[in-house]
Amino acid sequence: MRFLVTLLLAAGMTVCAQDAPKQDAPKKGGGGPPKNLKILKPEEVRPMMGAFNAALGTASAGGCNFCHAPDRSSDENPKKVTARKMIEMVNHLNASFPDGKVHITCYTCHRGKAQPETAPPPAQ
Repeated sequence: MRFLVTLLLAAGMTVCAQDAPKQDAPKKGGGGPPKNLKILKPEEVRPMMGAFNAALGTASAGGCNFCHAPDRSSDENPKKVTARKMIEMVNHLNASFPDGKVHITCYTCHRGKAQPETAPPPAQ
């Protein structure tokens, strides 16, 4: 639940749905429910994708196509598998705080960059 709250807050910054008209793959059967979900619940998908887009700054780097193959349900792009691992990591870390609050999100490390920096910038 805490994770979903984090997603909803981050999704307010941007929504992956803005990229929907640019999708390469045609929708099958009117879109339908999301497929190949291993961690997220169907109602969490849109907010999570918006949160990812905002936290990783991927709207200008291909948007949904940054992590997804044209068939959104495919695991062909390894970034999608990595994203699942990161979701699990963030959920595990937040669950370790006794106050029940969300302390860590994707933005905590990524700060709007697809590749998080592992060292501070040089002193000026």
